[in-house]
Amino acid sequence: MNGSYWFSKETISDRLTRIYEPHVHNFFRANIFHVVGRDADLVIDFGMGLGCLRREFDIPSGKPVIAVATHVHVDHVGSFHEFEARFGHEAEADAFAHMRDGDTLADYFRRQQDAMTQISPAGITPESYRISPAPLTTILVENDIIDIGDACYTVLHLPGHSPGSIGLLDQTSGIFFSGDAIYQGGLVDDLPGCDIEAYKTTMERLQRLEVNEVHGGHGLRFGKVRMQEIATNYLASKEL
Repeated sequence: MNGSYWFSKETISDRLTRIYEPHVHNFFRANIFHVVGRDADLVIDFGMGLGCLRREFDIPSGKPVIAVATHVHVDHVGSFHEFEARFGHEAEADAFAHMRDGDTLADYFRRQQDAMTQISPAGITPESYRISPAPLTTILVENDIIDIGDACYTVLHLPGHSPGSIGLLDQTSGIFFSGDAIYQGGLVDDLPGCDIEAYKTTMERLQRLEVNEVHGGHGLRFGKVRMQEIATNYLASKEL
């Protein structure tokens, strides 16, 4: 079966495309980003792995592709193994290498009665769903730089949602890929591996972060003021 129906795309600019899986339960419908660079392309996050993600990219043969996972949860790493150059934070390196349910929370997806609204291209069912291990080829830490030739992204370690959650910030343009550290919608801090105290520290950092455009792990993009509002509201909710 042709898998092209499985992914939807939004062209944000001539360099940036958002990809998502419309037939996956909304909780697991995460964003995948493709950034076209001069010297290398950057792919950020990898959906559920229910269709072949690599085929969705029109990347010239031989051009390097840097694949960065913002964290190890199921809805962000399903197709991570399809890429050769895999980058992720050191706190989750062992989790990427083994993709255990306890780290990825894949078992939570399997339990959803309405996990998918269409049959996946590979015929995978929630019951048969497994994530392929994807050992990191490059381990990231705070302030590492990912250079694609005409843009450089600084790695920010933003724990709380998960131990190894990261964001990528282009300090020149102010474009910020925040993963699940912050996005529009209800932030999740009550799953195994979440740490509310660490999340509060992350939110305090995000309140001060200079950005122009935020692309979160879920939902639509937003700006600096909205990011500050989300962070402030989260902190206020923990004071009740």
